[in-house]
Amino acid sequence: MTTAGTPPRKLPGSLNANRRLDRWLRVNRDGTVTAFPGKVEIGQGILTALAQIVAEELDVALERVRLAPTDTSYSPDEGMTSGSQSITDGGTALRYASAEARDLLLQRAAARLGVSLEQLSVADGVVTARSGGSVTYWELASDDLLAREATAEIAPKPASMHTIIGRPAPRRDIPAKVSGKAIYVHDLDLPGMLHGRIARPPSYEARLASVDEAEVRALPGVEKVVRDGSFLGVIAGREEQAIRALTRLRRIARWEESTRLPEPDPRFLYKETTEDTVISEKKDPAAAARRTRTLEAEYTRPYTAHAALGPSCAVAQFEGGRYTVWTHSQGVFPLRRDLAPVLGVEEERITVIHMDGAGCYGHNGADDVALDAALLARAVPGRPVRVQWMREDEFQWEPYGPAMVVKLKGDLDAQGNVVGWTEDIWSNSHSTRPNGLGGVNLLAAWHLAQPHQPSPPRDPPLPGGGSHRNAIPIYEFPNEHVTNRLVKRMPVRVSALRALGATANVFAIESFMDELAAAAGADPVEFRLRHLKDPRARAVIETVAAKAGWRKGEKGDGTRGRGIGFARYKNGACYVAEIAEVEAGNEIAVKRVWAAIDAGLVINPDGLVNQTEGGIIQAVSWALKEAIQYDRSRILTSTWIDYPILTFEESPQVEVTIVNRPDQPPLGAGEGTQGPTAAAIANAIHNAMGVRLRDMPFTRARVLAALA
Repeated sequence: MTTAGTPPRKLPGSLNANRRLDRWLRVNRDGTVTAFPGKVEIGQGILTALAQIVAEELDVALERVRLAPTDTSYSPDEGMTSGSQSITDGGTALRYASAEARDLLLQRAAARLGVSLEQLSVADGVVTARSGGSVTYWELASDDLLAREATAEIAPKPASMHTIIGRPAPRRDIPAKVSGKAIYVHDLDLPGMLHGRIARPPSYEARLASVDEAEVRALPGVEKVVRDGSFLGVIAGREEQAIRALTRLRRIARWEESTRLPEPDPRFLYKETTEDTVISEKKDPAAAARRTRTLEAEYTRPYTAHAALGPSCAVAQFEGGRYTVWTHSQGVFPLRRDLAPVLGVEEERITVIHMDGAGCYGHNGADDVALDAALLARAVPGRPVRVQWMREDEFQWEPYGPAMVVKLKGDLDAQGNVVGWTEDIWSNSHSTRPNGLGGVNLLAAWHLAQPHQPSPPRDPPLPGGGSHRNAIPIYEFPNEHVTNRLVKRMPVRVSALRALGATANVFAIESFMDELAAAAGADPVEFRLRHLKDPRARAVIETVAAKAGWRKGEKGDGTRGRGIGFARYKNGACYVAEIAEVEAGNEIAVKRVWAAIDAGLVINPDGLVNQTEGGIIQAVSWALKEAIQYDRSRILTSTWIDYPILTFEESPQVEVTIVNRPDQPPLGAGEGTQGPTAAAIANAIHNAMGVRLRDMPFTRARVLAALA
């Protein structure tokens, strides 16, 4: 309890910012429990795991737990679903809220049955006294039960008592997805709904000079052409009519363009003005004096698309001065905060409702299309408007994962130990999501006649970080100097892509560890273990080596080879070690990947394996194929022909081993595999063919150039 003037006690996870129990849970009289998560389902299976947490702590069957869609009118504000924090933040909040709700129910049961709390037991919501008599949660429930602030004073169950947590549970989102049920925002069909499309500029700096709106308004089915500065859209009765009108708009609109894109090689970042921060520094002159050999290397990653299989989509309605927006945004509250100033209304007059969309794991066009839909809906009050981006919109206008350059220098002593490590990272910001922190990070807002400026680029602080995520090695080096060189100018639109800077940083660190091991004449697995003290880090490396049958000093045969990659995500979340096997034919093929993951207490083992497998396959696609193409004036990538991704046939066989630690807190796991996968593939290519690839993606052309 707090007194006047005293700040409230910090509560666990997202409970701290959303302190009322009824913001999280409702016990219903019909024999069900409704949970209100602020984190959203984006294909990671999180709703299943959150339901398991609630069922476990309340002692009810999993089938009784319902999860309400995330909605700004009633859900807790948990910000973004990002950074592998759904279990650590949202799951922790629901765990403590459910434990406290159970205690409140038991107090009511004790009073009803006339016994002490110690005499009560619970099975699937039925509270039974040892002396006889029982009552159900559903009989005890009332509207005022949870109408109070949480205290977090009731400890959740220890792992030894778990019967639901730690056991596989079927993914709740899968049946509808495989059966074709209409669950996506793309499928939403409201009465009187119209369809909209946006005519984007041909390049970033283009401005609309003129357009013959009358010609488009005369087309069949067209309800309205909407122009505001360089924002140009069309509304029609049917979707194909909107597309036909869009095609005409694109043909007749006249734009003023200017050239501003950088050189296609990520090394253009060297020429940019940077904001430099030393993020890790260790000095040991005695160790430095033992240096006998120094290696240097440079690694790059290109601009990479989210490449969602379905283009972004939203539906909006403007009626009675209020907006309702249906969206697959990963953050309905931050989106609402950015929508409000553009639409010129208070946040409370906007309701943002999450629906499923095509997964992307990061910041694609989902938030942008929500503003598109709202701007068009404002032109036709009372009528809902559905806007779906075209494929070229998605590829050319979504924010990409930033290009990066990582330069490394390592010093070895006579025994082959690393005695010095110098690392420099060049990158843009990795987060330009809607945030309500000054500026508006929504595409259409920049094109209006009265434009809104985006938020200033920034790096979130460590340990999460952005460009410097996972930049500090967790290996034990006596001398270390790591500098993050944040590039503020963003000539290409960028934002969060799964794992942020960790992908390039771990790729560089783990590739360089292999190069140092080779220079030291050491086995790559043994070399890593030599420089690690953390027993959990050592355990995942030893586990994956055993599962893959790693042989000390094993060599490739010129065609096939294997390599290892390792990291602890964000230096504080899950531990992942991988061994990849590649085959060099006409192209590089990843045939098999072994992975070991330690994510602390595992809520749903199947879900953790799903996430690990999916992350590996996505990272294989990045490593082998993916890069945005552009010239000095325009983005050139617009179709799947321009941007090939890994096919089902090309996907590797993946074997995941969970190192379960139920006595430890759960750790974020959805983004732990990206860097280790890229590094393991690069190291396997070197093991197979003797060539070192330091620039992603590892294309046939780059392999041939390295061999030459």
